[in-house]
Amino acid sequence: MDLFRGEFIETIERTENVRSFRFITDKKIDFLPGQFAQVIFDHSDLGDQQLNKYLSFSSSPDKNYIEFTKRLSSSSFCEKLRNLKRADKVLFKAPLGKCVLKEEYKKIAFLIGGIGITPVVSILEYIADRKLDTDAVLFYSNRSESDTAFKKELDDFSYLRGNIKIFYTVTKCRPLDKNCFFGRISKELIANKLKDIEKRMFYIFGPPKMVEAMEKVCFELECSQGQIKTENFIGY
Repeated sequence: MDLFRGEFIETIERTENVRSFRFITDKKIDFLPGQFAQVIFDHSDLGDQQLNKYLSFSSSPDKNYIEFTKRLSSSSFCEKLRNLKRADKVLFKAPLGKCVLKEEYKKIAFLIGGIGITPVVSILEYIADRKLDTDAVLFYSNRSESDTAFKKELDDFSYLRGNIKIFYTVTKCRPLDKNCFFGRISKELIANKLKDIEKRMFYIFGPPKMVEAMEKVCFELECSQGQIKTENFIGY
């Protein structure tokens, strides 16, 4: 991994409290879809866990910019993100992470909740842009429909590429969209929508409790340990 300097170019609103931040870098970061970086605001102390945090790339490696997406809170790190102005410089350490897309995986599935969607967008964008024949199915759960980040982009991937399918679920209230399911991602929902579970690689990104819950669902579906790839979002 290396250190890169990036220049901030724009913020994109994804939901009421989720924002994407785009940068151009002094040299290309050769990352794989699904990887992440350390975003460094405190250059004097790289171990500063309040101002230097890990964020997944939410853009394909093929783009001429890099993008990170964050649910904003009142933390000092989020305040730094909020206050970014065009042409501000930020330091990154990248690439990091081993939960990545491998093109030899011809059938994949994602079990994702909330902000865990960020690396998935990188992977699906890469599949769509390169016109790969990877058969990808995303199960994506949020509290409500309005909390669903990247909805338009995900729908576009699904519409334009017949090998990308998406199933949305919400847990707080019954959805208005007839294509969105009420409830958590469950063994029953996955078994109903996937008839080739034994042939798929399952990706799970998110906070440890979400990852643990989805791993349990995979084991209930009789997936082998080798079929499951996970990345815990810690200190997010």
